[in-house]
Amino acid sequence: MENSRPPLPPFDADSAKIKVRAAENGWNNKDPLKVSLAYSADSQWRNRSSFINGRDEIVEFLTSKWQQELDYKLIKELWAFTENRIAVRFAYEYRNAENQWFRAYGNENWEFDELGLMRKRFACINDLAITEKERLFIWEGAVRPDDFPSLSELGL
Repeated sequence: MENSRPPLPPFDADSAKIKVRAAENGWNNKDPLKVSLAYSADSQWRNRSSFINGRDEIVEFLTSKWQQELDYKLIKELWAFTENRIAVRFAYEYRNAENQWFRAYGNENWEFDELGLMRKRFACINDLAITEKERLFIWEGAVRPDDFPSLSELGL
């Protein structure tokens, strides 16, 4: 039996915000195996034009992603929620092997099972080339500090 991942559905505003921040922190740590454990064993994703099924494919996808998206830093923000679904908007910054910086903007729709594991994730993402001077997501360490501005506070 899989371990639960609180907070569990049904979500309220506070528990949905906690769930979003936990996802942000997990992705910012860039550990594909640990991140995969937040998803159900049979989780289904659509990420851009990729269709990913199950934890093994999640690990493979994230390993490849973070090998290509260097110095990755992500901010997620709650957009809406219902009993077992959460919608977020997000942005992340990264550079490629040629030192070109990007800011990716996107939206995700999530559906959770009764254990609080994400069983569906649908992501739409667009990349914008930026200069190093245009970077906004600059903090020490992997996890965004609590006092670092949100997307709304950054005007994104």
